[in-house]
Amino acid sequence: MLIGHNVEDGVLHLAILRDLDISSRAAATLEIEMALFAHRPYGRVRIQLPTADPSPASLSVLARARRLCGLRGIPLVVVGPPDQGSRGADRRVTLRET
Repeated sequence: MLIGHNVEDGVLHLAILRDLDISSRAAATLEIEMALFAHRPYGRVRIQLPTADPSPASLSVLARARRLCGLRGIPLVVVGPPDQGSRGADRRVTLRET
């Protein structure tokens, strides 16, 4: 399993569990797609990246998730890994349409 997920208060929380490489990219994308289809309805999707400097494959999976959410009109929030200095704090990263 490459992606962890749960639904809480209408938000689908996804976590990329480890930095991805080319060989795991397609499987992670499929896991995200299945989570999006299985856990409807939800008002927002939140994806947590595994590292502060994700690999190109992890960014590719994130781009695919952004496209899937955009086609459905679902807001997507991306956060970095939990800050080691403070419990559970997330570093927020926002994606904008270009």
